[in-house]
Parts: sequence; C-alpha cells; structure tokens
Amino acid sequence: MSELRDAAMNSKAWPFEEARRVLKRYENAPPEKGYVLFETGYGPSGLPHIGTFGEVLRTTMVRRAFEVLSDIPTKLICFSDDLDGLRKVPDNVPNPEMLADHLQRPLTSVPDPFGEYESFGHHNNAMLRRFLDTFGFDYEFYSARDFYRSGRFDATLLLAAERYDDLMKVMLKSLRDERQQTYSIFLPIHPETGRVLYVPIKHVDAANGTVTFDDEDGREWTLPVTGGNVKFQWKPDFGARWAALGVDWESYGKEHAPNTAIYSAICSRLGGRPPEVFTYELFLDDQGQKISKSKGNGLSIDEWLTYASTESLSYFMYLKPKTAKRMHFDVIPKAMDEYHQQLRAYADQDTAQRLANPVFHIHGHNVPASNMVVSFGMLLNLASAAGAEDKEALWGFIRRYAPEARPETHPDLDQAAGFALRYYQDFVKPQKVFRLPTDQERAAMEDLATRLKGYDGPVEDEALQTLVFSVGKDHGFDPLRDWFKALYEVLLGASQGPRFGGFIALFGMTETITLIEAALAGELTTDA
Repeated sequence: MSELRDAAMNSKAWPFEEARRVLKRYENAPPEKGYVLFETGYGPSGLPHIGTFGEVLRTTMVRRAFEVLSDIPTKLICFSDDLDGLRKVPDNVPNPEMLADHLQRPLTSVPDPFGEYESFGHHNNAMLRRFLDTFGFDYEFYSARDFYRSGRFDATLLLAAERYDDLMKVMLKSLRDERQQTYSIFLPIHPETGRVLYVPIKHVDAANGTVTFDDEDGREWTLPVTGGNVKFQWKPDFGARWAALGVDWESYGKEHAPNTAIYSAICSRLGGRPPEVFTYELFLDDQGQKISKSKGNGLSIDEWLTYASTESLSYFMYLKPKTAKRMHFDVIPKAMDEYHQQLRAYADQDTAQRLANPVFHIHGHNVPASNMVVSFGMLLNLASAAGAEDKEALWGFIRRYAPEARPETHPDLDQAAGFALRYYQDFVKPQKVFRLPTDQERAAMEDLATRLKGYDGPVEDEALQTLVFSVGKDHGFDPLRDWFKALYEVLLGASQGPRFGGFIALFGMTETITLIEAALAGELTTDA
C-alpha cells in the first residue's frame, strides 16, 4: 500500500471517514455489479439551489476519497424525482397562474413556465445539469420518468407488488391511524388527467402485476405497476431505488434522518443492501431560515459566482457538513481568503496534512498554486478607500505593491479583483457609514499622518503594522483593537477591516496620508 493510501486509511478528514465505511462493505469481496455506486437525489419542484450543488459536491468528495483507498471502479448517479406531482406553485417562477392549472401532475408533464423546455421538470433538470457541468462533475443523470417508463424499474415494481403486504407493514407503523386507512406504497397516475393520485388501492394483483383503485370521481381502474403507470410514494421510492440500483452511499439533509430506518427496511425487503448514509445539516439564509427551492431564499449558485470563484464555493461546502451554516453574501469574502490560505499551506505540507487540507478534496491530486498576493478582503478595502469604479484602478495599486503581478500571470488575482469590485459596489458601498473621530482618535490619527510623512523605513506590511500599533499604544488605546476599529470606521466607513499596515503598503503612503487628512477635515462624512 502506498504512502498516500496509508495516510488516507488514517485520515480524520470527513470524506475519508465516509470512504472507509464504504470500503468496509466490500472487505470480503468486490461488488457483484462491478463498481461502487454513489447516489445523490434531486427534487425538481423548483429551480436547483446551492444546497443541491453542495450535495453533489460532497458526494464527489467522498467518491474521490474512496478512489484513493481502493481500486474498485466507482459511479456517481444524480437521480431526479421528476415523476413527482407538482404540490404547489413555486414563488420564484414566471407565469404562476399557468402552473396552478397543473397541480398534482408529474413535473415532467407540467408546462415549462419559462417557455424553454418540454416541461417544468425538464427545465429544472437542464438547469441542474448545466450547473453541475460548469463545475466539471463526473456523474450520470437519471430521470425518474425515464427510469419508470423504460422498464429499468419494472423488476423492483413487480417485486413490490409481490411483497406488498410486507412493505405496507413497514410504512403503516410510521403513520397516524387516519392516514393508515388510505395509504398505499403505490401512487397510480390517472390515464386521462395524468395526475398523480393519492387514493386507496383496492386490490394488488401480484400475479399480474396490477393495482385496482377508484379515482376521485368514483370510477374504477386497473393499471399495471410497470411502464410508468404507477410510481412509489416518496419514502418507499427511496428504499426501492436503493435496491434497484445497488446504491452504496448517499447523503441527504437532516430532515430525512428520521426516515432512514424506513428507507433501509424497504430496501432490505426488496432484496437490496441499504447504503451507508450521511446526513448533513441544512444551509440557512440571513434570517436563519432553511434555504428552500420553492421560496428562492438564500444564495443561488449564480449569485455566489457573481462575487467569488467556484473554488471558494466548494471550500465553503467542504467545511463542517454536520454543522448548520448561514449562507448569505457576507460569508463570501471569508471563504475566498481562507481557500487561498489553504492553497498556500498545501505546498509545504506532508502527505497526511495534505489529505486533511480542504483543497485536496476540492482538486484531488491537481492542487494549483495560489497567486493571490493581495487578499480578497484587502481588495475590498482597497476598492472602498479608492472609490474604485473599474478593475484597472485596482490593478494600479496592485502593480505598485507587487511589481511582478500582471493579469496574464496572476489570473486568479485578476479574477478576484473583478469579483471584489462587484462585491464592493453591491454590498460594501451601500452600507458605508463614516463617522468623525473622537478627540483621542483625532490626536492619534494626526500623529499617524505625521509619522507616515516622516517614515523612511521599508514599505512593508509588518513594518507599517508595527508603526500603526505603536501610535495606538502611545495614545492610550486599551484594548488596542479600539484603535484599529476607529481607523476602520473613520477612514473606511466600516466596523472591521484589514491589517492596517498591509493596507497602507497596498494603498500607498501618500494616499493613506491624504485619506487621513480628508477624514479629519470631515470630507468623508456628512456629520461635519
């Protein structure tokens, strides 16, 4: 076993912990199907949101970790439950009144409100694939509609008809008495209206593979369970899909966790082996509410990529998947900078440390170098202090700070400068609130400007940070963070900011002096 595999077998990084659980399933013999199957599900009742992307990304990370541990081939399936009935009209789509006429019809039979695809389900599936393809995921897309209609699910559906009573026992134990009276694991799709019917099943004919029921008008129908005429209720569908495909690992949000035992029992009774399951915490919006496809709250994938790199999003998704995290615009700068910090650390790490580094799980064996000689947070503050309106203005400061840097040689920095400019214009600039300094702060800032005018030391981050630090100390700031907070609020219009010595080195000595003098003259605030 190689050094890499040895280290992976002992790594505490969560993808390796999950991969070892999958590997243990086949410690005695490889899978009969010839590969290990990772699955992720998608409910296309609304536009794909950032949590959907995170689910596929995390599954990919576990798959990649497994491939370090084992030579068994792997597959990743993204399964869309697009045969599900439209339960309500989403809040974030056009033509909602048109959708209201198609409630309870399968999503792939509901017209596309955007007018671009065969159906609403097809539209949302295409949106999902577009995003996943943008990130370069290696996956196979499965449509429930095609899976049911093509016959690939027929053997499992027929077995479910044969073992109907046994499967119903599993489900009925989890239902209230009233619901038990009408519940069936099968949902027929009406031959005339095309609606998914939640009606009692009068008879299941295992020998002929049919179900008999009365529709909502009291008419009796008998349909085969095969060929897309009938679908499973969503809980039995989970377990049946596991059995039919031979799923080895699947992740889902904690709201599914209470149902894991049900999914597993259905899978077992249909002759399958339940997969290893990973439950993650949910993403929250800025109000602490769960991100929802139908509400469209929280960040979308497109919104994140307007202000930050794809890799920073992947980094955010990697972190503490079992901890609920707010996912709003204010998390973006931190994710950008921490991602590049990890890139820089990777180059000097040993094998074990690299396997614990998030960038390995983002990039695999092809971790790039970081050319971010200026942090994203610093770029934001630079844009704020300079009132930058275009990227070239930022590059004027960057080139002076790092003469070797050029957009063509530092593409990640160039990209980040564009992101920072957009982020500043949309989120920082509207929130800037300058204030006048107190008497103590004014005296200290006048002193700082004087010392900068007479400074003849190196124009470097640490040297200038020491100078700023000494000014605050000499003027009696205790704690010293109050001094730095004053600099941010008076000079940058924000309550927090960068290491100020680094900011001076980047912004320029003369420019910083001018900024201080403008603030002391009341030119940055309307309070004067």
